[in-house]
Amino acid sequence: MATTDSDEKGWNRDFSIAPAINRDSHRVARKNIDTSAATKAAFAFVFELPSSWASGNFPRSSLANWKRHLTDNKLRSADPELEHQTGQGLPSLVLAALGVVYGDIGTSPLYAFREALHATGGSEADRADVLGILSLIVWALTIVVTLKYVTFVLKADNRGEGGTLSLMTLAREGLVGRPKWVLVLGVIGASLFLGDAIITPAISVLSAVEGIEVVAPALSNWVVPITLTIIAVLFFVQRFGTSGVASVFGPVTALWFVVLGVSGAIHIFDDPSVLGAVNPVHALRYIANNIGSAIAVLGAVFLAVTGAEALYVDLGHFGRRPIVTAWFSLVFPSLLLNYFGQGAFVLAHPHMAEHPFFSMHPEWARIPMVCLATAATVIASQAVISGAYSLVRQAMHLNLLPRLRILHTSETQSGQIFMPQVNNLLFMFVAALVLFFQNSSALSAAYGIAVTGEMLITSILLFVVMRRIWSWKLATALAVMVPISLIDAGFLAANVAKFAEGGWVPVAVASTMALVMQTWTAGRRLLAARTKADEIPLAAIIDNLARKKPLTVPGTAMFLTSDIEGAPTALLHSLKHYKVLHEQNVILSVVTSTTPFVPDDEKIFLESFNPHFSRLVITFGYMETPNIPRALVLARKLGLKFDIMSTSFFLSRRTILPSRKGGLPFWQDRLFISLAQNASNATDYFGLPSGRVVELGLQTTI
Repeated sequence: MATTDSDEKGWNRDFSIAPAINRDSHRVARKNIDTSAATKAAFAFVFELPSSWASGNFPRSSLANWKRHLTDNKLRSADPELEHQTGQGLPSLVLAALGVVYGDIGTSPLYAFREALHATGGSEADRADVLGILSLIVWALTIVVTLKYVTFVLKADNRGEGGTLSLMTLAREGLVGRPKWVLVLGVIGASLFLGDAIITPAISVLSAVEGIEVVAPALSNWVVPITLTIIAVLFFVQRFGTSGVASVFGPVTALWFVVLGVSGAIHIFDDPSVLGAVNPVHALRYIANNIGSAIAVLGAVFLAVTGAEALYVDLGHFGRRPIVTAWFSLVFPSLLLNYFGQGAFVLAHPHMAEHPFFSMHPEWARIPMVCLATAATVIASQAVISGAYSLVRQAMHLNLLPRLRILHTSETQSGQIFMPQVNNLLFMFVAALVLFFQNSSALSAAYGIAVTGEMLITSILLFVVMRRIWSWKLATALAVMVPISLIDAGFLAANVAKFAEGGWVPVAVASTMALVMQTWTAGRRLLAARTKADEIPLAAIIDNLARKKPLTVPGTAMFLTSDIEGAPTALLHSLKHYKVLHEQNVILSVVTSTTPFVPDDEKIFLESFNPHFSRLVITFGYMETPNIPRALVLARKLGLKFDIMSTSFFLSRRTILPSRKGGLPFWQDRLFISLAQNASNATDYFGLPSGRVVELGLQTTI
């Protein structure tokens, strides 16, 4: 386990920068005080502190040993099966993984082959085109999904967890100095995922509902209203959680893949020669003979592998083995059979290439297929929405984003969460996309550019892990990753060509998210520097109070601070204004680890300075909910004695003011302040009892 580099980035400092106030909090004082050099001088005068203490020259405590323990305990990339704890058997996990992991890639047959055919520019299917497109799809699934993700990426877990941010933290641990460029790649990758998250629900549900046009062409005008209704209901029910219906996700998705495989296998007999597309020569020949349209076709072919990132994102929920088993036993064969079936169908019926997926089913089966496809796309959309919640929560805990409100929707599963602000933003973007593009063909132009960018970033970070964590030889790592990265880059180039047609949408969203993350981290770093300049060492305060003890009142006071060694601002202001001290005072800091989870026996660091002062450091993983009351139960077992009913939690409520002479552009100062003002307050974020919270205000200019 290793802590985030608070000295380098300032991310773990000042947990109380969000100025929102809990109205139920016991606010004893809220005076805005300017934290300047004069403030430190005032404290030095009140407590008669030696100047050497004010400069930080005091003996170090055993906290240094604790820090050394954290630093020495490096991250390891382990097989998820060794650390994934579950009470379910493999069959149950495989079934559950189908509903969560493979929903997105499983709905690609609805539009991927169709859009690739349309990209050729012909009105009817041509044999060479069909075989070339099928070969491209087959080998895209084989290389991108099977080779890259299933074989390599799934092994690059961060203590069992996956996803772009997990891979980023793992890669940074393997490099000396934790270089900033890895952080930048992680931020861009996470932003691109969120850009993709607004498109997946829109194109998936829209493409399924468009089956109505095949069943009843007269109802074509109802496609968009029906799609919007389904999407609105989907986002509305998020607040109630999905635990009640999640049990059917797996079986429904399994049925979907079985139907995909069976329907495709039946139509392969329309023209069995399509099976020859497994020969990559068809793909290479098509590209060589169709230079003009190859870029557009490659962009459409990539739609067949969108959703591959979900295999890695959801690694922590199921472990590697169930995901791999589901891929090889059902998902991969079913996808291949369906694509081959669509190819054979359009060769036998060239005039029906407009909607090959629905058209290849008999009329009696089309309405059930529309219903099943809609259910499958809703499940796929749910997985993406949940993934967005999970990624935003990770970013919050890694201090890449401000604190946002998190509601737990399940009493038994900590991963079942609802984030109102994220949910509302996603809904507005998804609904706007449906209204703007109107059909899945137009929307497909916007789909892909964010995913390809994220996949390329994954390849770069994976190369770092191969070299630094797995200790692969340079030649071996290059032999594996150079071909894969070239394919990723080729798909990215093909999708960049669609930028003007709609690809700008996810890029704009991703750019906005990246700007927000950069502003937040830069603002926190600047704020940390301002706070550090006005800081008084904790040891100095404690030593002085031991010699010159003020009036003592009964009870326990816990002072929250993000600086482990500095004196909490709330403590200083409390002493300055009230001249009293509680019988027991706990300096409480919360640290976010670069590992996803921290074992209970490593969560607590407790150090006693004297009978009246102790230091408590609680370490949470970036996938955990930082609940302080629950962690205090662990601290009690280590000897911390307190009565929660006579304990007060002291927090600083910081008001931030912009400055044209600060370290950030003035507009970015305003953005940072706006983010801070809209962040969730520390009382809610850390699960503190609101009736026991005291907030003390201060003012800082950045």
